[in-house]
Order: sequence, then structure tokens, then C-alpha cells
Amino acid sequence: MSRKYFGTDGVRGRVGEYPITPEFVMKLGWAAGKVLSRTGTKKVLIGKDTRISGYMLESALEAGLSAAGLQAALLGPMPTPAIAYLTRTFRAEAGIVISASHNPYYDNGIKFFSHDGTKLPDEVELAIEALLDQPMDCVSSDQLGKASRINDAAGRYIEFCKSTFPSELSLEGLTLVVDCAHGATYHIAPSVFEELGARVIRTGVQPNGLNINDNVGSTSPEALMAAVREHQADLGIAFDGDGDRLAMVDHHGSLVDGDEVLFIMARDARDRGQLGGGVVGTLMSNMALELALAGLDIPFVRARVGDRYVMERLKEHGWKLGGENSGHIISLDHNTTGDGIVAALQVLRAMVASRQSLAELRAGLTLFPQVLVNVRFAAGTDPLVDAEVQRRVAAAEAELAGHGRVLLRKSGTEPLIRVMVEGAEPSQVRRLAEHIAEAIPA
Repeated sequence: MSRKYFGTDGVRGRVGEYPITPEFVMKLGWAAGKVLSRTGTKKVLIGKDTRISGYMLESALEAGLSAAGLQAALLGPMPTPAIAYLTRTFRAEAGIVISASHNPYYDNGIKFFSHDGTKLPDEVELAIEALLDQPMDCVSSDQLGKASRINDAAGRYIEFCKSTFPSELSLEGLTLVVDCAHGATYHIAPSVFEELGARVIRTGVQPNGLNINDNVGSTSPEALMAAVREHQADLGIAFDGDGDRLAMVDHHGSLVDGDEVLFIMARDARDRGQLGGGVVGTLMSNMALELALAGLDIPFVRARVGDRYVMERLKEHGWKLGGENSGHIISLDHNTTGDGIVAALQVLRAMVASRQSLAELRAGLTLFPQVLVNVRFAAGTDPLVDAEVQRRVAAAEAELAGHGRVLLRKSGTEPLIRVMVEGAEPSQVRRLAEHIAEAIPA
């Protein structure tokens, strides 16, 4: 069944525009409460990032949950993976995240975790959507839910993150630049690394409600790259607004993307006998990652783009490690969703244990040049089945001869075709991508 409100990562949009309005979000809280109140605790955790609209949406959700007879436990600003973790440890009915991740401050969204800290199953989201089309009611006054605040949430999550780093190792002697994107990790990530022994240079830790992801964080790593060089740091770590993805920078000031992070983690886990199977990437994962893992006899499969689909493939294969080149890394050994702080700690573990720099660890993987061209196509046409487009794709694949990839996929939000070509030679890759793009009917 198609969804009316839920996308691949909850309900998201511009604040003040339907559906991210106080009225709709209150009803969403009510509908979710009605569907999720099937067990005994009747408690739902609510966390948010640092957007100014979080206050408004938090209150709306609280009202809706109360009307459905559920208690709201407010966490305040917390990373998305922290909310997944705390939902499990508090044995809550569900966890709700108010965040639009790496989007600008004027966007926001609502996403849910089930009682075990995983994304809601499709059937539960569809049940919530069905209730959203029904009139809203209210339980009797003696059944209304109460609201409370969990004051030690940040400390609990800091201790959890530290527990994923071996107790016999330390970050002593390392200087890290940590960019929190003025987002949900601002009061957590620096403390984690400092308490493990590192010297931390903090940036992006002064949220004002309007500056989240504003030329900072994992989607704008240029400032971090410059700061690492300026401070002669050992490495830099940048998170996105809700802390479920990261970018890293080596001591030369060079960006290390999610494919490289995934490779370092997979190789280290294999060497320790802890990998537990293979690795899940996505359709956008660089082909060099697939080839490098094959050289280590590590199985690799691709999922559709999106952490939901990575998780599906991990469960299907019974594996533990997967992720996207955007830096969204899932390590089921530690958490049930992508966790930027935990992923960074696993890379630091490999560095400290091997006594190698991040630049040395990444040297085992040389990414292929990858060109992405976005082409707007005419309404009523489907470029994916156009004969000339298919002919040019086939010709490009023949020319690459197994040493590159061609991928065409539609945007989920506008009439765009994304043409991606990767291979060993940059000029060849760009030529082939542009040649395919020219054939798409405008």
C-alpha cells in the first residue's frame, strides 16, 4: 500500500506548511498513541534536535499523546540514535524524534522508533495513517496521559557511547576537531571523546534554533577540513543535525567519506573475528568499496538508498554492519540505527589499536571517480525505458567493461533523473555521464 504521509524516514516538510503544522502533529501524536498503546507501560519518549520549531512540535505531540492516554517522557535535544537507545532501556512503547536531520532549520519532521529501537514496521505506519483520516477523540479525564522530563538522558547516552570503546584503550594523546553542526550532539559528542582521553577542539556547538547545519556539520565539511589543518589535529569528526551520520577528516585535512569509514570498520572487525558475515552498502556505494571488500573475502550486497533498506538487507542476511556513502553507518553490534558517535569511536578504536593514522587506515581503499548529473525530464515520460537512453547506458557499460558502473534513478521528490557513472578514469566517467544525460527527453 502507498503511504500518504510517511516517507522513508517519517513525516517531513517545511514548518508551517502541511503536514508540519501544530494541528497535524497533534493528531499524529494522537494516532500514534492509539496504535502504539498495545502493551503495559503507556510511555513514549520524545527527543528533538535544536531547531526552534522543536518546542512547538514537542508540545503538539505531547497533547496528542495525552489525548490518547499515553505518557510523554521528554528528553530535550538528543541525537536520533540516543532516542533509539533510550527507548529500549526505558522499555517504552515507542520513541519519537523531532528532526529533519541534515536539512535547514526551517524544515522539520517526525519519525518513530518501536519499543525495540528500530524503525516502525510498514503495517504500523499504515495503521497510524488510517487513523489520521478519522475524527480525533479523547480519553476520559482520569485516563489522560501525563508529561515528565528525563533529566539525565544526556549522561545515560554518553556512558553508552563510551561503553562501545574498549576499556583497555584510550584516546590520550590525540587531538580531535569535533563539529556538531549546532545540532543534537552539541552537548554530548565532545564529552564522549574528552572522557575517553582526547583533547577536543569544539566547533558547531552553539545552537540558537536557526543555525543548525548552516555551513557546518557533515554536509558542509570544508570548515572542519580547514580547522584540522589550522590546529594540526590528528583528525576531525563532523556530525549532521541529528547525529545519525558523520564525516571524518584525516590529519592532512582530506575528507574521509562513509564508504571509507565502512571499509575501515569492516576490515578491523574482520581482523578481530567480530564481523559476523558481510557488509551491506547501497546503490550509491562506490564500486571500489565492493572490490576492496572482495579482496578481503568479505561479502558485500547493495540495498536501495536509505537506512531503512540497509537495515532490511542486514536482517535478511543476519549481518551486523552496513551503511551509506553519506556517512550513515549502522553497526548492530552496538545500536539499532545509524549512530555517528559510535561509528567514529569504532574508527578511533582501529586507529589506536593499530597505531596508525586515519590517513594510513584509509590507504587500503582508493575510491573511483564518481560523476552525478541531475537531469529534469518532461512530464508524462519515463526516461528509464527510453530506447536511446537504454542504448547509451548499454554502450557505456560495455566501454567500462566491468571496471565501473552506470546507475540511473528517479528522484523521489521532483521530476529528475540522477545519472551516476563511476570508473577508474575521471575524464571517461564524465564523458559517459554527460552522453547519457543528453539523451534524456526534456
